[in-house]
Amino acid sequence: MYHTILADVAKFSTIRLSLNLFLIFIFASLFGCGILPPYLPESQQLERGSLPQPDVAVEIPYLRSCTDSPDRTLKFNSSSPLTVLVHGCNGSAGRFRSLAQLYAFHGQQAVCFSYNDRDSLVHISDQLINALDSLASLTVIGHSLGGLVARKAMEHDRRSEWQNDDLSIKLVTVSAPFAGIEIASPCDNKFIHWLSLGIVPGICWGISGDNWSEITPASNLIRYPEPMVQTVERYLKIVTDERDTCRRKSKNGSCIESDHVFSLAEQYHPVIDNYKQLINVEVQSGHVEIVGYKHVAPRKLLSILQQQGMLAVTPPERRVALEGLLAKLF
Repeated sequence: MYHTILADVAKFSTIRLSLNLFLIFIFASLFGCGILPPYLPESQQLERGSLPQPDVAVEIPYLRSCTDSPDRTLKFNSSSPLTVLVHGCNGSAGRFRSLAQLYAFHGQQAVCFSYNDRDSLVHISDQLINALDSLASLTVIGHSLGGLVARKAMEHDRRSEWQNDDLSIKLVTVSAPFAGIEIASPCDNKFIHWLSLGIVPGICWGISGDNWSEITPASNLIRYPEPMVQTVERYLKIVTDERDTCRRKSKNGSCIESDHVFSLAEQYHPVIDNYKQLINVEVQSGHVEIVGYKHVAPRKLLSILQQQGMLAVTPPERRVALEGLLAKLF
């Protein structure tokens, strides 16, 4: 009897250990936004292209030029619309330099919102509100986790934090997991918390930081989204069908790194998809492919933004120049 009990205890301990190791492996490899392609910091300033002459030079907390330069002075034309790009997890302002340069080519100003992706999404959305409140007409584009941040900043329960009632906002979210990140579900499972002797919450925090409990399908932030504030005039939601996409291939053409991060089910949400300002556009694209990376230009994103009036259409006489710029940037 005693040996049987010892055997059962040992077996149960083995199950717990195996579960913990399995969860560590799964979370470390798949949790959240995945691993972005190799990246060299982009400190070079943007070429002005067809941008209007700046009449303002100012520092706004959390906003910066879309480079990794330590200079945070923003120079823009205060009478022209501004686009604010919000990166996803493991991102930076410099990762959107190429996209900002494409905006400059089309005569439109773009800056980047810079934040710590390990902070609470509510806290980050506070920072975004503070950054945008001093502006006027603008478009906000949030990719992946940045889409969750942008949506939260624009929700009705945050209306008291907005000071500027004259704002006119167009919101664009791209590849954002509005139904929660499925692979993070164990983070909200109390039984798994118990079975792992409390290790799972620590793993979740270690990987995702203070937002670990906000990004699961069971979190209140995910389950109960509020309507948009009235200052959001349009909302373009770009959903990426990431099935069978590949981020990196071997020399023989086989895929060695998938570009599938979020499923369609993770990106659709019954409440959000019924927002009166919203239009859904679904596109076959990888998670990183949609915003572009080395050797892969964000052609699908540019096409959608132009079709939806969020980016100026490229004049026929400038298409050759655009192709040259895409080849240079990507």
